[in-house]
Amino acid sequence: MKGWLHFKTIIRHKHLVMKGCFAVGLYKQGLLHDLSKFSPREFLIGVKYFQGDQSPNNAERRAIGYSSAWLHHKGRNRHHYEYWIDYSIKDIPGGLLPVPMPKKYIIEMLMDRIAACKVYNWGHYTDDMPLQYYLRGLEPAPLHAQTRFWLEKLLNMLAREGEARTFAYIKRVVLKRRR
Repeated sequence: MKGWLHFKTIIRHKHLVMKGCFAVGLYKQGLLHDLSKFSPREFLIGVKYFQGDQSPNNAERRAIGYSSAWLHHKGRNRHHYEYWIDYSIKDIPGGLLPVPMPKKYIIEMLMDRIAACKVYNWGHYTDDMPLQYYLRGLEPAPLHAQTRFWLEKLLNMLAREGEARTFAYIKRVVLKRRR
């Protein structure tokens, strides 16, 4: 039963991300979003730790101290800022070097956060939830300044102005095609 429920959660999440990506013209990303979640490495862990109200990765972290599924996932999905972290050969605190994410992946990350909030708060979602989730992070995410600028700008716009206006702005301004 947990396998079926986990599968339905993934499908619902993918559908919501696809809907958001399609609304702004990111068709390929909408279709390919999170396909690694169907790999045995991620899916079986997701079934084992499925709860329905949060990511199974959090339960795996509580159980064993880290999430093997997340380590697999973040290395294969460019819409996660962790994919875009290198190490520095210079003297930088922590040794981590965030590099700028292309805008199309920042937008997919936004759609991912919106969809996750909708799935885990089914029926109670509000447009400020993705921003609140971001702000509740235990420490500031190691984001490149350009990536942080766009993510925070769009999360704040979503919270203030809603999905329709934010998506229109993304399509008209952020993802404007160069001629």
